[in-house]
Amino acid sequence: MSSSSRLAPPVATRLPMSALAASHHPVQLKGPFDFPDSPLSRAARQPLMLGVFLNLQDIRFSSHPTTNSWTFDYNVGIVQRAEALGFELAFSRTQWLPKGGYDGESSLDAFVALGAMAAVTEKILLISTMHVLYGPLHPLHIAKYGATLDHIAKGRWGINIVTGHRAVEHEMFGWQRIEHDRRYEMAAELFDVVHRLWNETENFSYEGRVSPWRLENAWITPKPAYGRPVLVNATGSPAGIEFAANYSDLIFITSPGGAHIDSALETLPDHIATIRNAARAAGRRIKTIINPVIVSRDTEKEAQDYARAIVDGRPAANSAGFGGRAYDSDAHAWRGRLDNRHKQGLNLGGNIEIIGTPEQVVEQLAALHKVGIDGVQLSFYDFAPDLDYFGERILPLLAQAGLRIG
Repeated sequence: MSSSSRLAPPVATRLPMSALAASHHPVQLKGPFDFPDSPLSRAARQPLMLGVFLNLQDIRFSSHPTTNSWTFDYNVGIVQRAEALGFELAFSRTQWLPKGGYDGESSLDAFVALGAMAAVTEKILLISTMHVLYGPLHPLHIAKYGATLDHIAKGRWGINIVTGHRAVEHEMFGWQRIEHDRRYEMAAELFDVVHRLWNETENFSYEGRVSPWRLENAWITPKPAYGRPVLVNATGSPAGIEFAANYSDLIFITSPGGAHIDSALETLPDHIATIRNAARAAGRRIKTIINPVIVSRDTEKEAQDYARAIVDGRPAANSAGFGGRAYDSDAHAWRGRLDNRHKQGLNLGGNIEIIGTPEQVVEQLAALHKVGIDGVQLSFYDFAPDLDYFGERILPLLAQAGLRIG
C-alpha cells in the first residue's frame, strides 16, 4: 500500500480562527492503530509488549560497578540488542537543566538520539521524547521533523509528548511555567494543528486560540506513512489522561501505590480503569505501558544481594549523585506515591521494582499484565549485561507463560 493511499479522507483546506475554539472536540484523523500493517499495530499483537527505557544521561545512581554510558554508541547498542531479542519499543526521558543540574556531566537529547537510531535499526519502535511547549517549537517544525523521521523509520518513529513540569526548564527558554492544565490545553491545540498538517491535501492556515502559533498557507510533505507517527504521553492527572485519551496511542503510567510490586498491583487496576474509560468515551484505542527496573539472578539470594549492593552504593542525600538536586515540580503522577513511602521498596530508581529469580520476574510481569498493563519499558542497573541476562534466562519463560508470541 502506498503512503498516499493510507491518508485520511481530505479535509477542509482552511480552518477558521474560531473553529477549534468553538468546538472542544479534538481533530480526529487516522493514526497507526487504524492500519493493521503499521509497526505499532504489529507490536500491539504481543500480549505484553517489551521495551527499553534508556539512560541517555551520565547517571551516577550508585557506586556499584556498571558498564552504563550516556554515549550514543552504548545506547544504540542496547537498542540493537533489544531489537534482536524481539523487543517492540525504545525511548528515554530528556531534560533541560542548568549547569550542575544533571546527575553526571553529560546528557544526550532524546529527540535527536532516538531519531538517529532509525537509520541503524529495522523493526523496533523508536519514541523520541520532546518538550513540545518549550521555545515553543512551531507546529510546522514538529510536523516536518515528524514526517521526515517517520519515512526514515518506515512508520517506526514516534513522539513522547512532554509539556514540562519543572519551573526551571521553562525559565531556561525565557518562559514562566505554564499552569498545569493549561499546558495540556495548549498541547491539544498544537497537535490538532500538527495532525492537520500531516493529513492536509492543500495549504492550511490557522491562528491559535490558547497558544501563540499562527500559520498562513502552511504545507508539509511527505505525509506520514500511517496517518501520523506514534504518539505517547506520560501522565497521571485528570487533564493528562483526558489528553492521552484523545491524542495518544500509548500512555506511560506511574504506579499510584509506589515502587513495591505488591503495592503497585493493589493500586494499578483502578488507575488503568480510569484511563480505559476515558479512551472508550473518546472512541479511541489506547495501550498502557509502565517502566519496571529488573534485578534478577539465578537464585533469590543472589538477586537480593545484587539489589542490596546497588542500594549500599547510593550517594548520600544532597550529594552530587542521582537525585541529589530537587527542582520545583507540579507533576501529578508521583504525588500519591509520597503517601506510601513504606511501600517504595529499595528505591532503585524504577517506577516499579521487580527483584528475584527469572521465574519470579515472569510471575510479577504476568501479574502486571493481568491487572491491565499492555507493555513494559524495562530499566536495568547495568544495561548491557542485565539485558543479555533477561534475553537468555527470562525471555524464554515469558514465551512459555503466554506473554510473548512469535
